[in-house]
Amino acid sequence: MSLVVLVTLPPERAHDLARTLVAEHLAGCVNILPGVHSVYRWQGDVAEDPESMLLIKTSGEKYPELEARIKSLHPYEVPEIIALQYDRALPEFQTWLREALTS
Repeated sequence: MSLVVLVTLPPERAHDLARTLVAEHLAGCVNILPGVHSVYRWQGDVAEDPESMLLIKTSGEKYPELEARIKSLHPYEVPEIIALQYDRALPEFQTWLREALTS
């Protein structure tokens, strides 16, 4: 099973988290999308913050480790971590992803 995991975080923290996840073979690739403006409810108030969105490519097998690592490094009390399963991708990409996740 292949996953794309969405994570938002402060822009100044995005690059370090992305590099860590790839270096530790928890992600094959992480795209950093800057310029996200989030509006959300937190502790009864409406809040707004500039953020970056990470698009993390990984496998279902790696997900528990990936989630734990993100939670350990993420500055938010409740980080947004959303895993989306996909069933269609270029076969060569799938092969590359499996190889990239092998430590």
